[in-house]
Amino acid sequence: MPEQIRTRVERDSMGAMDVPAHAYYGASTQRAVLNFPISTLRFQRCFIRALGLIKLYAAEVNKEFGDVDAKVADAIIAAAKEVVVGKLDEHFVVDIFQTGSGTSTNMNANEVIANRAIEIMGGMRGDRNLVHPNDHVNNGMSSNDAIPTAIHIAALIAIKESLVPALKELHAGLEAKSQEFMPVIKTGRTHLQDATPIRLGQEFTGYCGQIERALERLEYAQVRLSQVALGGTAVGTGINTRPEFAGKVLTKISQDIAITLSETTNHFQAQSTLDEIVDTSGILKTIAVSLIKIANDTRWLGSGPRAGFGEIALPEVQPGSSIMPAKVNPVIAESLCMVTAQVIGNDATIAMAGASGNFELNVMMPVAAFNLIQSIELLAASVSNFTRQCIDGLKATDKGPELVERGLALCTALVPAVGYDQAAGIAHDAYNSGRTVRDVAREKTKLSEAELTNLLELFRLFAMWVFDFKAIL
Repeated sequence: MPEQIRTRVERDSMGAMDVPAHAYYGASTQRAVLNFPISTLRFQRCFIRALGLIKLYAAEVNKEFGDVDAKVADAIIAAAKEVVVGKLDEHFVVDIFQTGSGTSTNMNANEVIANRAIEIMGGMRGDRNLVHPNDHVNNGMSSNDAIPTAIHIAALIAIKESLVPALKELHAGLEAKSQEFMPVIKTGRTHLQDATPIRLGQEFTGYCGQIERALERLEYAQVRLSQVALGGTAVGTGINTRPEFAGKVLTKISQDIAITLSETTNHFQAQSTLDEIVDTSGILKTIAVSLIKIANDTRWLGSGPRAGFGEIALPEVQPGSSIMPAKVNPVIAESLCMVTAQVIGNDATIAMAGASGNFELNVMMPVAAFNLIQSIELLAASVSNFTRQCIDGLKATDKGPELVERGLALCTALVPAVGYDQAAGIAHDAYNSGRTVRDVAREKTKLSEAELTNLLELFRLFAMWVFDFKAIL
């Protein structure tokens, strides 16, 4: 008989259940597999890692207290370490769309760790008398405090290890381009219409500022997420756990991941709401909106190459058309924009999940966790890709400076000499005739060639002077 259809019998509080023979999970997990055949979505690696860390250090603390036999605790610790590093990921099989507390996933972890610990001790999987998933692995905890704690820890790990480095990389890339492009004077645009001149580098300085503030927002989110629910057990009262349990476990996890965690000061808030997760998701949405601005500006400025703005040249990374030879599209920026749309959609789901707390428990934790982690991971990957495959390879063209002389916004330079109304008339005449402001001003004003040149050249260089003046200050 093929290995994949062989089964063994495991038991839980509801009775016997056939479980795949190869699986480390047990009866409770198998019930969840049968109850929730909804999607292919499963918890991400960083969430499983976080849950493994909780079980690992809970076992250490339970061993120190003497609440779990030392040999059993040691086996649990060894098994939990395998969960932390990803050796047992294939056995985490519960769908995201499951029990709202995440109890099915918590039991999935308890059973996988228990059965692996049993195996380490030389027993047969399913021997609950040797290592019990509830009495031993889950000792001192409830799904209702372990799962929200795992969500916070997973998000903190993903932000620290993936998103923050990616945003810092993007900031460095944008900063380098802002310096490289600082000598390039171009036409500014407001309302998609020509405005007064600006340096191309100054535009990129604005993008740098967006990313700086994104990192500041993430710092706030990290502070909020670092307070976790562990220690509240079922409803926030801490029943069936020691008062010191959570603090000791969190101290050990903090040392492991180099992120300072602390027990919440209000367990009833921490377990009945997803407020910190909703808040963090809102910050991720804000970052996504910032990135849309940067990505769209990049592809607009690089549009063309002849019929668009064409003020920057984007790296050519792949053919852009199956029918038009030599066409190259801003695909990296488009990819980033699609990620930002996903993040904004995820935020809507998380907001709905956050609004679904009933009395002492929120009942949409798994979907909120999945979407939050997905948003972090998608942003991190797409931001890094955008930096390396787009921003780092940008080149300025001559088109921006060339357009400054032909731009109608140059009429603003004439206002001090001829007044607003006459300058506006010159701009209209220039637009209607297709000539430059300089040419029309020669005919319509009494300004000498030297005066005209002085006004227009000073105006063209104004952006540079403002920048240098600020630097001097």
